This record gives sequence, structure tokens and C-alpha cells, in this order.
Amino acid sequence: MPNSRPRASACALAALVTVAAVCAGDAAARSFPFGPRTRSVNDLGNQFVPFHTRLWDLLHGQADGGVLLNWQSGFGTSFLPDLGTYLTSPFALLVGVFPRDRVDLALYLVTVLKMASAAAAMAFLLPALRGGRWWAAGALGASYALCGWSVAEASYNPMWLDGLVALPLLCLAAEWARTGRHRVAAPLVVAVMWTANFYTAYMATLGAALVLVVRLVTESRDRRTAVRGLLRAAGTVTLGIGLAAPVLLPVYLGTKHAYPGWTRPFAPAAWPDVLARLLPATYGFFTPALFLGTGTLLLACALAFQRSVPHRERWAWTGLVALVALSLQWGPTHLLWHAFATPNGSPYRQTFVLAGFLVIAAWIAVSYDWPGWRALLGGGAVVAAVAVAASSSGLVTRWTYPLFAAGLLAAGAAVTLVRRAQGGGRGWYALPAVLLLVGAQAGQAAATTAYADQQRLVRLDDYAPWGARQSAQARTVDGADGWPRYRTDPGREPTTANDPLVVGGQGGAYYSSHTPDVLTRTMRALGGGWTSRGRAVQSLDNPVTDAVFSVGARLRTPPDPHQPWNPRDGRPPTVTRAQVPPLVTVRGPVSGRAPAYGASPFRNQELLLGTTVYTVPATALRDAAGATGTPGPGTAGTAGRGGAGAYRVERGGTYTLSARCPAGGEVYLWAPDLFGRAALADTRGVRLQGQLPARSAAMERLGTPAGPAGGAPSGPVGSAAGHRAGSAAGGVPVRVTLRPERDGTVPHSAIGCLDRTRLATAVTALTRTGATSVHVDGDGVRAELPPGTAGTAVLAAPRIAGWRCDGRPAGAHLGLVAAPVPAGATSVSCTFRPPGLRAGGAAGAVALLVLLATAAAGRPGARRAAARLRGRS
Repeated sequence: MPNSRPRASACALAALVTVAAVCAGDAAARSFPFGPRTRSVNDLGNQFVPFHTRLWDLLHGQADGGVLLNWQSGFGTSFLPDLGTYLTSPFALLVGVFPRDRVDLALYLVTVLKMASAAAAMAFLLPALRGGRWWAAGALGASYALCGWSVAEASYNPMWLDGLVALPLLCLAAEWARTGRHRVAAPLVVAVMWTANFYTAYMATLGAALVLVVRLVTESRDRRTAVRGLLRAAGTVTLGIGLAAPVLLPVYLGTKHAYPGWTRPFAPAAWPDVLARLLPATYGFFTPALFLGTGTLLLACALAFQRSVPHRERWAWTGLVALVALSLQWGPTHLLWHAFATPNGSPYRQTFVLAGFLVIAAWIAVSYDWPGWRALLGGGAVVAAVAVAASSSGLVTRWTYPLFAAGLLAAGAAVTLVRRAQGGGRGWYALPAVLLLVGAQAGQAAATTAYADQQRLVRLDDYAPWGARQSAQARTVDGADGWPRYRTDPGREPTTANDPLVVGGQGGAYYSSHTPDVLTRTMRALGGGWTSRGRAVQSLDNPVTDAVFSVGARLRTPPDPHQPWNPRDGRPPTVTRAQVPPLVTVRGPVSGRAPAYGASPFRNQELLLGTTVYTVPATALRDAAGATGTPGPGTAGTAGRGGAGAYRVERGGTYTLSARCPAGGEVYLWAPDLFGRAALADTRGVRLQGQLPARSAAMERLGTPAGPAGGAPSGPVGSAAGHRAGSAAGGVPVRVTLRPERDGTVPHSAIGCLDRTRLATAVTALTRTGATSVHVDGDGVRAELPPGTAGTAVLAAPRIAGWRCDGRPAGAHLGLVAAPVPAGATSVSCTFRPPGLRAGGAAGAVALLVLLATAAAGRPGARRAAARLRGRS
């Protein structure tokens, strides 16, 4: 391609084919936005849509907090790591153009545009490696963007698609480094790609490095030239990563402070399953989605038999593809590809790199000459062997082999037509060849897309797109909002795990790769629930924790009807209000050792509140036959199951948990490992969904047992008097019926009886000594204190790394931000800076200075080159 017009045509063809195939597949599956079926599965609905909604709020000046601090989630969390993980792709800014209630549609457009951009980028790269027909580059670029990894895996993890775009662009930057061109543009490309998504950019950088090595082996004339090219490439990557450091370092440190997620040892997939994923219309979560289109696969396999390609180049590219394919299945290289940590979920996230290499191999095969019969038969034999070996896989569907055969016939016919056009000078043969190649590729990709859409809804969790329910919730939350005088929590019946980002408010729910360790552990100690092994923290509907975290308004919504286990309830959302202390309270000086949480969430709540408000009675568990409950294996208060302090319950059984509470006390149940229903007599009860350690059921209110008005526990927190009151024999009987749907455990101290009068007294006391006014912004809090205040100021926010109060690192009070208040102080000011921001900014500044120096040094050379050109003309 001697000029830019054919290259632009190739990019346009690749992008158009990609968009058409993806949209056709989604439409065939009747998936959003072409039909009634949601596409919001797993993290797309739980993370990407909510985080892009917060980005919309930031762009329009409507967010609580800013780029550094997110006041809406987890009672106050760092936002820069989330921004750098989910939202720093240039495409993400497009959500600001759409209405807020159409973020689902905006994110679909972003997804399709990323795929189209990846297709165009690959179509642009291929002629840079070696010249060839523009329409072949366009068809292969579309094949890359429509690979199985893209349409089946990354389509619901849009941040991964930045890696799909990054691979060809980083290969292009490596090519520039090899030839000593574009010394300013190349580091900028690296910086943009690493900022967009560092995780897949890391994989793409490894892939680009391998491509560079092959290029140096096949193109460099001497060792010195090759070494210079490698050094230039290393400098380009280092400089680009340095430019991205202000985002990368906070993201990296955010992962270090996050609650440890799911760890799963790598287990390679069975080879028949791996080979099956090369074929159309297959799906498997724990296998590499290698589908590329039968035509591309045929051309890539034909390379080894293509004698017109120089021997060294032919075997270098073939060997690269083979070695990378093997590296997917070997534990040490698996860890290398995934930054030395087996990921949570799909273990083949680097698959797009192998797809890119197969496309490049196919391009090398056709750039010298279109394969003859020998190469076609050799490549066809390899492809046929793949199909036969995959036949024993359970991933093969009834559509797989018909689509495969049609694609193979179309590719063979297309190659035959092109060779005839070359031999006989009949240029019109090229048109049906293009139609056959592109049509077969688009058809197979659309079918694979539709099949993946359907399978995801069967196998993965799914969530409703924005609708009337969320609109009503958002209006109700907005009407109740009183921030920062008090928080408004969107409630325990969410649509997603990040509902505060979607419908508003300042709740405790939060789900991210950066969920702080201190948040999960604090909420666990207080009886909170979670899913995703502690990464998805849920709202805790409890009047004691609402008082501690200044939740003065709480949304109550019927269960989400999108989930099949929930009943349909057309009632509108309502708000319950409560008098709560301010966001900043002052606690008295601590004598002796600092307080620490114990095993009982009831006692932990009292410890944080500062007053005894619960009776925690002895319990007895009996099954339907009247037999006494048996101990379970573990400790129910930890991430394990059961314990010497817990009863074992079995799926399908009916159990009665008996205790005695003071008359008038509200009964709360803490059973984090129970999956099933729990109810007081004559009540509908509640549904708990615990199954430790993957998910923990939150403490739930069961109601008030019938009985005369009565007493309450007395004594200071943790005192013997308070605990004796909890085990007193008086009061009214409490019988809780448990119907577990899975095997689990119930703690011996599962019941707590709350005294609302004592709670109201504690709230009044904390309000009296708390801040008189609170001002919050995007990076901190300032509170005015009553005259004569002394003790410890406690901010109702988790003590995540980065908080400083009055110029010093903030302290911690039972997991919350704390600062000493000296006598005579009238205010306290706390600011937040994410760890790594300052160091990352310094590294970015140094990298920018180096880049500017490089640009300045390159100007005289550019002027001399221009003068030489003018002299020749």
C-alpha cells in the first residue's frame, strides 16, 4: 500500500464489518438494545454501568465527591483507583453525551466502537508489517475484532476491549521503535493504552514485545541494529508507562489495600475444549475463546506450507503462534501473562493476544502470495484435524460444524478466485472473493455473538437495565437527600451491587476490584453481608449501624422483580427517617488498650456506638422432630463455616431457634452462613442468602415478639452487668423458624434483642457532643465542634489509606477515621489523597520532561531531513 487511501479503506472495511456482525448477532439474540433481553450480566451490570453512571455525574457536576473521593459508596471510598481501572478509556467520555438514564445504551455504543477501533487498528498495522491487498487487511482486521474472546468474554467487560485496541497499536509503536521513527508519538501511544486499562495493556505489551522480536529476527541485518531497536522499544515503553504513572500507581496501590478476592489455582482446560473454542458457536467460561473465523484460521495454518514466504519468516511466525498457544496451558506462563496472579473468574484473559498473532500469521501468508493448492491442502488438513479433535468436546453445538464447513468452503473458494484473478488478469474475480471472505466471517461471528448472548443469560448473573424501578428510586432518593447533614441509603433491595452510584444516595453498598480491606472487615464485624467473597459489600439495614454511620433516611423498595426468585410487587419505594448523630462525632478519651472487635456483631455494634443496647440471649435449636441441633465445623463469625459456636442445619429441613428476649425488644437474627428463610411466629419473615466464604447474609430484623412492655439490659459496653443482662432467664419467648435451602450453620449467639429506648438515648448523647456543622468536598471533610470539646473525633467513614487529619496521618477507631481533639479545639479538618498519587505525579512529570526533551532534540534532525528533500526536488 504505497499511499494512505487504501489503508484508510482497509480500516473502514474492518470497522464496518465488525459493527454489522456484532449488531446482527445481538439482534438475532434479541439482546439489548435490539430486544427485551438484558445484556447486563456479571460485572457489566454490577460494576461497569454503575461506574459509568458516576462518570456521567462527574462530567455534569452532580456527583457526591470527586475524582479522589467517592462519598456515595461504602460510606466513603477512594475513587481514583476505580477511575483508573474502569473509566480512563478515551471512549468512556462518550457516556456524557447521553441522558443519565441511557447509560446502558451509551455503554453498548462504547463497546461496539471499541471493537470497531480494534478492527481498524489491526487493519492499519498489517500493511505496516508488509504490503498487501487493502481488502484482505480489512477482512483480517475484522476477524481480529470479532474473535471469540471479544464477542463472548470482553463484550461484557468493556475495559478489556481497550487491550484489544492496544495490541495492534503497541505493535505499531514497536515497529516505529525498530525503525527509529515517531519517537514522540510512540510513547504517547503507550501512555494512552496503559492509562485506558493497565491490565490488558500489560498483556498487549508482552504480545508487542514478542512481535518485535520476530520482526528483529526476520528483518534486521545485523545484531547491532537489532540491539538498538530493542533499546529504543524498551525506552518507549518505560517513557509511556512513566507518563501514565499518575493513574497507574494509585491503581496498583489500590489493589494492595483491597480485600483479598477469590483465589483459584490455575487448571488448564482439556485440549478438546481448547480446540473447540477455535470453532464458531461454542461457549465455555473456563476455556480460551479462540474463534477467529474459519477463513482466517485456514490462512494462518497455511503459512507453514506457503513456500513463497521466506523460510525464516514462515517458521518464525508459525513458531510464535505455537509457543503462545502452549503458553496458555502452562502454569508459569499463565502467571506471566496475568501479572503473576491467577485472576478471579476467566483464566484466559490473554487470549486476544493469540488471536492477534493468528491474524498476523494469516496476513504474512497472503502478503507474499495467495496460498496455492499445496498450502491450502496443508492448512486445510491442520484445520480439519482441529475440527476432528474438538468433536469429543461438550462445548460443540449443533450449529458449530455446519458453520465451520460453510466458512471453510467459502474461504477455499475465495482463495481460488483470487489466484485466478492473479493468473488470468480478471480483476472482477476479486469482488466475489471479498464477499465470500467477509460474508463468511461476518456470518460466523454474528452466530457466535448470538450464541454467547444466550449462554451468558443462562450461566451468569444478570441485572435489569435502567427502567421504571430505578427512575422511581432515583426520584425518591433525591427527594430525601440531606447530605452531608445525614446520609440517604438506597436500601437492601438493590438492582445491582453498586446501587448508590446508580440511583443516588450515600450508602454502604460497594463492589469493586478495590473494595478496601478495612471496609469489608468492619462491616463483617458489625453483621454486614457480602457477595463475591467479600468484594461486594451490601447495605446493612440496622438502626444501630444507621446511627453510627449517620444514615438518616433509608429507601425501602419491593424486591427487584427482574430476579426470578422475587415476587412481583408494584408498590412504590418509600423512605423511613431516623434521628441520627452527625457525620463527625466526638468520643471520650480511651483508657487502657484501644477497643477491638470480637466475635459477636451485636457487641461490636455496641462498642462502636458506645452504649449497651442489645440483649444477646442463650439459644436452643431443634429440628422438626424435636431433636437438639448439632455443632457445626468452624466459626460462624469468620470466613469459615459453622463452629463450636454454631449449629449445623441441613437443606430442606425445618428448625426452630428458641430464646427469651426482654418484652418490647426488637429481634434481630445474625446467621451469615444461612441460605433460606427465617421468620418469627405469624410473620412472613426474611430471606437470607449466606454461604460462607463466598457470600455472607447480613443481620436482619425479624420483628417484635408479643409480650408485655419490659426491661432492657443495663451496664456499660462490655461490662459483666451488660452480658449478664443478655443471658437473664426473664422476658418473653422468641421462636424463630428456619427453613434452609442449602446446608449451612447458625451461630449459638444468633439472636439479639434491641432496646430502642436505650438506642435513642445514645443517639441524643452523640448528637449533643458531635459536630455542629459539617462541610464535605471531593477530597475531605471539615467539621465545626461544640465549645469545650475534647477527646477523639470520629468520622463515619472507613479508615482507608490516604486520610490525614489536621496535618497528621489519621488514626483509626474500630475501623473508622479518627483524630485526637485537643482541649480548646473548635474544628477538625481531614483530607484524603490516594496512596501513590504524589509519587505517580512526580514520575509522570519526569517522563513528560524527557518526552519534551526528545521532541526538542528531534526538531533539528527533522529540519535537516526536510531540507535534503527540498534539495533533491
